[in-house]
Amino acid sequence: MTTTEAGSPAPGPSAARPSTGKAAARAERVAALRPGYQADLADGTDRFFEPRRTDCPWCGSTLLRVRLRTRDLLQHKPGQFVLDECRDCGHVFQNPRLTGAGLEFYYRDFYDGLGEQRLGGVFATRAGVYRSRARSVAPFTTAPSRWLDVGTGHGHFCESAREVFPDTPFDGLDLSEGVQLAEREGRLARGFRGSFTELAPTMAGRYEVVSMFHYLEHSTDPARELAAAREALRPGGFLLIEVPDPQCRFARLLGRWWLPWLQPQHLNLMPAANLRRRLGELGFDVVLEEHGEPHDPVDLLAACWLLLDAVAPREDVPWLPGAPPGRLRRLLRGALFLAGAPVLLPATVLDRLVARFAGRARLSNAYRLLARRDAAPDQQVP
Repeated sequence: MTTTEAGSPAPGPSAARPSTGKAAARAERVAALRPGYQADLADGTDRFFEPRRTDCPWCGSTLLRVRLRTRDLLQHKPGQFVLDECRDCGHVFQNPRLTGAGLEFYYRDFYDGLGEQRLGGVFATRAGVYRSRARSVAPFTTAPSRWLDVGTGHGHFCESAREVFPDTPFDGLDLSEGVQLAEREGRLARGFRGSFTELAPTMAGRYEVVSMFHYLEHSTDPARELAAAREALRPGGFLLIEVPDPQCRFARLLGRWWLPWLQPQHLNLMPAANLRRRLGELGFDVVLEEHGEPHDPVDLLAACWLLLDAVAPREDVPWLPGAPPGRLRRLLRGALFLAGAPVLLPATVLDRLVARFAGRARLSNAYRLLARRDAAPDQQVP
């Protein structure tokens, strides 16, 4: 499993027709992967899901309601996914949740493998977003002694953040092999591959800043991740978090077509008030909360694209049954997206207009918290 560097990936590049050489290479790769995927799916998808739970994983309440039923709208891997909402605290969570085997299956070829080139290009073009995230720390510390980016992916945030803090060493942690690539290519001072909750004891008190950008929503246990961050931080250090906002009005207006639902990858989506309270319980003081600045102006464009993609003929992917799409199906797919261009362009313009007042109108699709760790020793943390 890995996490994103820039939030939910903006769809679009896969609709374009690749060059002949790249198309042939991809077709060969898909053909090589097909037997393994079909073997994984031979007995259906039941083994990819845990038993359905009857209580909220955040507060323990049993007052739950279904918020969303959907499918995998990006990769189109088989399976149905349900998000429940707690009536008491507002926490939204996947229920039933994916098992370890399910997480491996649905993450496979999304950020790495078949999806690496597509998403690597998306993340590499977001330097301005990354610098904005780094600058949110600047009023509180002028030159962090060392910074750890958790869920760093290929390390593009750290590369851009060095422009804001040129004297700060940036380390990154991720479950994917991308973190090792980022270290080799110089985007990270050091790359750690593994689970943060398992590695945090070896990092105790090492960092002045720990960042988690669109990471917690991927976690099976966000509370443990927050405790791990406290352990890795030195007393008085800062934890910087950015996550999708399940209270965004677009989430209800667009339903399953709201990109940040990102099923089946997003397991937990917590309202800002819930996260503030949990941070307080762990000995953090929230010093900054932002809603407008973290907003990614892509909601309407992504919804239109996802809808077009849902009705278009499928691309050649190894997890879908049947023969690879022929020339006619490929042409129909391209023609459909071409016909949808008059819708996609106005959606893009509207997204940018909305961005000007998204925070005030509760249309921001994400929020950001910066919290300072207290000076108490870690042994006192429950």
